[in-house]
Amino acid sequence: QVQLVESGGGLVQAGGSLRLSCAASGRAFSSYAMGWFRQTPGKGREFVSGITRSGDTTDYVASVKGRFTISRDNAKNTVYLQMNSLKPEDTAVYYCAAQLSGLDYLPDRGLSTYNYWGQGTQVTVSS
Repeated sequence: QVQLVESGGGLVQAGGSLRLSCAASGRAFSSYAMGWFRQTPGKGREFVSGITRSGDTTDYVASVKGRFTISRDNAKNTVYLQMNSLKPEDTAVYYCAAQLSGLDYLPDRGLSTYNYWGQGTQVTVSS
C-alpha cells in the first residue's frame, strides 16, 4: 500500500511559478513510476507529466513542455512538479499517481494503469 499526499498548490498570477510536491508513504517508492495529472470541472482527468523509477527519463504533454519540470527524490520518497510561466488554462486540481513498474520505463499515460492516487491540490492561475 502506498499513500500519496500532494502539496504546494495555490493562487498565482499568470506568468508565475509554483512547485508541487507529492510525498509517498509506504513501501518501495523507487519501485513506482510516477505521474502528474490534472482535472478541471466538467472535464476528464488528463496526463500532465511522468517520470521513471530512477528519475532518468521524463515525459510531458505538449501543452506544458518547456514550462513544467518533473523530478523525484527517492531518498525522500517525493516527486515534484515545477511549474513555470503558468497560464490561466493551467488552472485545475493536480493529482500525483504511482504506477508499479518492474523495469525503468516511462509510466503509461492511461489513468487505469496507475495503482495509487493522491487526493489532489488546487492550482489557480489568474489572468
